[in-house]
Amino acid sequence: MGLVCLARLFRVPIRFDGKLAVTMVLGAINSGAPFLLFSIAASTLPAGYSAILNATTPLMGVLIGFMAFGERLTTAKVAGVLVGLVGVAVLTRAGPVSSSPAAWLSIAACLLATACYGLAGFLTKRWVAQQGGLDSRILALGSQFGAVLMLLPFAVWKGVSQPIEWTQVSAAVWFSILTLGLLCTSLAYVLYFRLIADLGPLKALSVTFLIPLFGVLWGGIFLGESVTFAHGGGAGLIGIALWLVLRTPAAADTPSSGAAAIKRSA
Repeated sequence: MGLVCLARLFRVPIRFDGKLAVTMVLGAINSGAPFLLFSIAASTLPAGYSAILNATTPLMGVLIGFMAFGERLTTAKVAGVLVGLVGVAVLTRAGPVSSSPAAWLSIAACLLATACYGLAGFLTKRWVAQQGGLDSRILALGSQFGAVLMLLPFAVWKGVSQPIEWTQVSAAVWFSILTLGLLCTSLAYVLYFRLIADLGPLKALSVTFLIPLFGVLWGGIFLGESVTFAHGGGAGLIGIALWLVLRTPAAADTPSSGAAAIKRSA
């Protein structure tokens, strides 16, 4: 709904030019599956953990780009992937969450979610760029249609198995839902698809490195989660990994190659 209002506000024609199915598949991969996986992980892991693991998205992008999309794998990128894995190990082995099968499954869910992000970035470039492009707001709208359809069966099952007492939902909860929907999803995905157009998929994915800083910070302030040296060590190693990955731009990931991915509007 937020994206429909945004399109109407800027008078963008809601027209997919035959690419609705493609954008919906992208939404299932880029939004639906990660949302479900991070929700599963949240039942075991603190928010700070999920935030730091989310920052491995560019590393997943490097691996997926090399294995499936012909991206050049440099020494720096290999080193970045290895250092990133060490960062994840430091976080999981030395952090405040005890090592258990449930914790490791939650960590695997987070990493699988970041792999979905990495895959979707390259698929957006290939499927949309090579087929004429779409306005970023329309691409975001179509992708969220796909995400909603994917998550609908899970929402129905959850609603039936654990009915919500709507009269007991506080104003703060409604405010949080609206903020997540309008600001953190609608506006965020418009900006994300525009970044893919301007910078290419790999560099666009690097924005996830901002997530650990705010994830750990908000977890400590609002959820009372502990902040340990493991958070700093794991995040620091992942930061070094990202610097190694991004400091040597690949030719296939330059702005000129990604600029056609999404149409710009006046």
